[in-house]
Amino acid sequence: MHTVPHRLLDDGPLQPDAFTAAMTQWIVNHHVKPEFIESDRRRREALARQGLVDPSRSRLPTADKTKKGNWAEILLAEYVAASCGAQLPVYRLRYNPNVDQSMKGDDVLAFDLDSDPARVLVGEAKFRTTPNKQVVEDLVGALVKSHSANIPASLQFVADMLFEARNNELGSKVASCNALFAQGRLQLDYVGLLVSSRDAHLHVQRNAKSSISRLAVISLGLGDPEGIVTASYAGARGLV
Repeated sequence: MHTVPHRLLDDGPLQPDAFTAAMTQWIVNHHVKPEFIESDRRRREALARQGLVDPSRSRLPTADKTKKGNWAEILLAEYVAASCGAQLPVYRLRYNPNVDQSMKGDDVLAFDLDSDPARVLVGEAKFRTTPNKQVVEDLVGALVKSHSANIPASLQFVADMLFEARNNELGSKVASCNALFAQGRLQLDYVGLLVSSRDAHLHVQRNAKSSISRLAVISLGLGDPEGIVTASYAGARGLV
């Protein structure tokens, strides 16, 4: 058992308005297909002309816990893609049948399939208004559980969604990870993200321990974590 490598993200250089705007757009991208935004708009306008209100449920979560969890998951996905040059071939939150419930499976699966060896990044994200030892242990524990299961639980789901979208080339590449794993030619890296208040990093440094070598944890401490989540979703609702 050793202390897990930890990266502290500094929000100092971030412009709050720009960060909120980026998260707003990512929330929309991860939850809603572009064609659905347009069809929903046409339906609302047609009903409005009849003096009626659209009774459809929102495509974005309204439950506070789910909003926070999804917010952290989306940030981790975009961070991993940008910092590691990895692909996010499927926005999994688009396929959640109940947007107000947390979706099962790996929070993040990102792929770098042209590297040698091929690489899959498995991510787990947690949001807590106040950090504590338990959330850090839960975060690391979820990644350890994924590691123990060998091939990522959501890998076949990603491949299936790509095939359904007729992206057969990438779907085949993702599906081939099963064979690569069996052959010992697939690198699996595990990364966790804790989003919380300013002292989040202290709890990670004290409590993130694991015997897995390719596992790291990122922390982002914000002055008003709940406020930025609320603002991000408020902006997103204006776009869908």
